[in-house]
Amino acid sequence: MTTMDPIERDEQARSILRGNDRGSYTVPTAGLYPYQWNWDSAFSAWGIATFDPDRAWTEVETLMSGQWPSGMVPHILFHKPDPGYFPGPEVWGADHGPIPSSGISQPPVAATLIREIHKRDADDKRLRTLFPKLKAWHAWFMNWRSDKGAIFITHPWEPGRDNAPDWDAAMAAIDPVGVGEYARRDTSHVDPSMRPTKEEYDRYVWLVQHGRRLGWDEAAMAKDRPLAVADPTMTFILLRANRDLAHFADVLGEDRTEIDGWIETLEAGAKRLWNAELAAFDAIDLATGEHTGNVSNASFLCWYAGLDEPQMLAHLETTFEACRYPVPSHPVGTPKFDARRYWRGPTWAFMNSMIGRGLAEMGHRTQADRLRLATRDLIGEHGFAEYFDPLTGAPAGGGMFSWTAAVWLAWASPSAEVA
Repeated sequence: MTTMDPIERDEQARSILRGNDRGSYTVPTAGLYPYQWNWDSAFSAWGIATFDPDRAWTEVETLMSGQWPSGMVPHILFHKPDPGYFPGPEVWGADHGPIPSSGISQPPVAATLIREIHKRDADDKRLRTLFPKLKAWHAWFMNWRSDKGAIFITHPWEPGRDNAPDWDAAMAAIDPVGVGEYARRDTSHVDPSMRPTKEEYDRYVWLVQHGRRLGWDEAAMAKDRPLAVADPTMTFILLRANRDLAHFADVLGEDRTEIDGWIETLEAGAKRLWNAELAAFDAIDLATGEHTGNVSNASFLCWYAGLDEPQMLAHLETTFEACRYPVPSHPVGTPKFDARRYWRGPTWAFMNSMIGRGLAEMGHRTQADRLRLATRDLIGEHGFAEYFDPLTGAPAGGGMFSWTAAVWLAWASPSAEVA
């Protein structure tokens, strides 16, 4: 693909976000993902804020409008019927919130990206309305997804890294008996070689059915939990989000004592994720207590969380040398690496933005600039795909993707205002 002029890329990115706008929320991309996805929406708001801050506030307000009484913010909000999508609201059977939704959450990037919106449009009134909702959501994670500060997942869709090798062993222990027949939406829009396998998807659906059988009751699910893996994605992102929530407390004159306690707990939990054998942060299967043995792109979110770990820089340098378009979701050349299959190898621009921002904030400017420029080249040469082949840059997954467009506008573009 010929590299497009950055100004043209800027306009194309704005056009994608406008095209995926459904009035008060943004879909990830037309067709493949027809609803409001949690962390996709927050990233979209970050990009929208570069040209329409008021609409960016509306985006996150709509996301938080689906919050359950428990504080949980679902990973999908089914605002309008789309009978072709699977699994839809009738499969989830999750009716605890004001909007039909899924029964699980996603990484809580919202507070961090709302802080970016607030920098552009310091609307303290809107922030004050959102603050208690964000705090209740973070409290839900601390109450129901914390194992001594290491935040664990109960479904591979919760961390958003659906088929990452981190969950392989834990998922293999699940027998998806009785899952029944179903028709996937993703493989009708995207080459199946770029998506999770049928065997993996059977287990995803079985876990949804399991949650439904328990009425999505967290207390009941805590006693009957087929999957529990402490995850760098969730732990690092929540730690960072709580640092930003504490900043909001200062801005609004609110008490931050509880939030500071969460930060301390999460810092301790993050240390538990350190795998001394790998010299890297790595997930832990809580059923066995064993590390999963994977250095994923989520491992590099340590700096984003405010944790400086020199040995991770060595892993990052290896990653830079292994492929033209870092950071791959799983290390190039390892047995489970697959350059185009979702979270088993492809590079994701939005993950790069978090890694890059964290590097810059922790003083690793050379590495931060290198990653930002590599991501700029990737999008500039290959467009706004959902994810990319780290070796060739070939676009993969969905096209005209909201969070890739948002990352371009807010971070990767030459015109982006980056500290």
